[in-house]
Amino acid sequence: MDQQDKTTRPSLLRQGAAAAWPICLGYFPIGLALGVLAQQAGLPWWAMAMMSILVFAGSAQFICVAMLAAKASIPAIIFTTLVVNLRHTLMSSALAVYLAGVNRKFLTVFSYGITDESFAVNMTHFKNGQWDRWRALVVNHLSNSVWILATVTGTLVGQFVPQGAFGIDYALTGMFICLLVFQLQGRIYILTGLLAALISVTWYLLIPGDSYIVGASVCAATLGYLLKRRYRSSK
Repeated sequence: MDQQDKTTRPSLLRQGAAAAWPICLGYFPIGLALGVLAQQAGLPWWAMAMMSILVFAGSAQFICVAMLAAKASIPAIIFTTLVVNLRHTLMSSALAVYLAGVNRKFLTVFSYGITDESFAVNMTHFKNGQWDRWRALVVNHLSNSVWILATVTGTLVGQFVPQGAFGIDYALTGMFICLLVFQLQGRIYILTGLLAALISVTWYLLIPGDSYIVGASVCAATLGYLLKRRYRSSK
């Protein structure tokens, strides 16, 4: 039986919102930072709104804004953001384990809201139990709403913020470092993180382009899985 049958809708919303609020708290300053950078790169507020609605991927949006500011070509921007967002395939595959048998309409709405942060929160709750697709959906789309609001607000107030002020260009990097720290819950996780760093740096130095992001993610995740499997079998 779906847990929605056992829990009232207001309760589902409260529990989803309780899990989402740390994401929203982090999204607002980062979204403001992105909006400020977008305004300084010449994007109007409505273009930032459309980007956040249609893309909803912080790292890809930061990269897109940086490439627009650098006068990069449209094909280069599209290809680069596509490569960066390929990691969503990995996250969706991991979440699919907990969404088996769910109809495609729900999956379409749900998949739109998957980001690094919502993935981390929902995966943690799914693994701990007492979590379902409806709570996870609230996490995804409440975060999405705050992100859109923050990026548009940042674009509107960006004209009043000097370039390089407040360390705005470091906002996304800081967020990902924070996410990584919260994921380091054991020796295997730490080792996997170190492998990802080593592979990504080596790949970046040897192979031109942005493929090192996806390549390091896939390689490190595979090695981490093999290490965890070997650890379990040795017990």
